[in-house]
Amino acid sequence: MEQAQINFDFDETQHPKNIILSTPSLYTTKFGAAYCDDSLTLLRDLRLKDTKVNLVITSPPYALHFQKQYDKASKEDHHKWAKADYIAWFLEFAKEIYDLLPENGSFVLNIGGSYNKGEPTRSLYHYKLLIALIEEIGFFLAQECFWYNPAKMPMPAEWVTVRRIRIRDSVEYVWWLSKTQWPKADNRRVLREYSKDMKRLNSKGLEATTRPGGYVIRPTWSKMDAGGSIPSNVLEDIADDMLKFGNNAANDKYTVKCKEAGIKPHPARFPMALPEFFIKLLTDENDLVLDPFAGSNTTGASAEKLQRRWISIDKSEDYVNASRFRFEE
Repeated sequence: MEQAQINFDFDETQHPKNIILSTPSLYTTKFGAAYCDDSLTLLRDLRLKDTKVNLVITSPPYALHFQKQYDKASKEDHHKWAKADYIAWFLEFAKEIYDLLPENGSFVLNIGGSYNKGEPTRSLYHYKLLIALIEEIGFFLAQECFWYNPAKMPMPAEWVTVRRIRIRDSVEYVWWLSKTQWPKADNRRVLREYSKDMKRLNSKGLEATTRPGGYVIRPTWSKMDAGGSIPSNVLEDIADDMLKFGNNAANDKYTVKCKEAGIKPHPARFPMALPEFFIKLLTDENDLVLDPFAGSNTTGASAEKLQRRWISIDKSEDYVNASRFRFEE
């Protein structure tokens, strides 16, 4: 169910370009500003400017790709370092994010799991990070979600396609964290179309019954008067507790423009539907959305589409410049 287009008068004095940071923006749009710099530096700048960000949504480098992106470890000790120190590295950003949020703000973190080096067992680093975000920084876990990505490659190849002793990993974790127990949220903004079964029950009517587990179903349960069904952690009702989007768009505008310009597209993009869902769920018009590891700036493009103010940060000038393609008519 598509959300109706939002229309409101935008106060130019509240535009992110008016926040003077230590690094000027690389480009601006009607609602946002894109920066190329170290995220930690600009997060601290924003905090010193007493900026309040209603929603931070990001997908940082996973521990699996950490050494390649940040050159913090040699090839030999990469896995050991990444799993042991990745958490400490990320917590520095989390502290700043926590301070930037208002009391009802949210932090949505997309992070993937990985295998332990040289063995077919899974790392616990992302769970340890979640616990640290709660116990050390002070976040609350509002809800855990799972992004089902059917386009994920069958990796590691040794365990999945060579030895055939593991199955394909097709989910990534999306932790919805909040500063208090009561973050701003409204699931009426993300209602889904009623299922065929729900439409059938509505047309036939339903008698009161009690399910084996004790749950009482009343006749009003089958009424379709809310405008749509309340989503679970699923954007498409494929399986419970999963968000289903592919990120293998080879012919979207961003990818096509990158190819035409001879620029390599960002290799780890998440789909537009993911930030759109959480921006609709967790923000109001004119709220400020931030992505400190913006990559190709999917978050900024989603915020622009939904007419929310936004700030994106990435340390790669190539990626930031290429992300301009997302805002071309």
